[in-house]
Amino acid sequence: MRLVLSFDIDGTLEIGDPPGPVLLETIRLAARLGHVIGSCSDRPLSHQADLWKDHRLAMDFVALKTDLPAIRERFSAAGYYHIGDTDVDRHYATVAGFIYLPPDLAVVQELLAFHYPGP
Repeated sequence: MRLVLSFDIDGTLEIGDPPGPVLLETIRLAARLGHVIGSCSDRPLSHQADLWKDHRLAMDFVALKTDLPAIRERFSAAGYYHIGDTDVDRHYATVAGFIYLPPDLAVVQELLAFHYPGP
């Protein structure tokens, strides 16, 4: 069951400014499990792309928060989740039909464990 996982950066990821609780290793795990992963931030797209290149992560998409509806149209999945730390994240996720999750490492890891495609 493939998911689309959209991550805010600042306040959400360990590499954000300020840093958040979600580890890059969790994003790598999601990619290895076959989920669609990307960042959806207020940061310019080129900045997001450079960030992922610097951390050697191949993201399936980078987008602005206002572009979440286009991400939903672009990828077919069993579920759509946006992980972010603000009410703005919650708003844009809800408008786009994504399930909003706060940046809680345990919650994200539990989501991945539940949707593990398994052998």
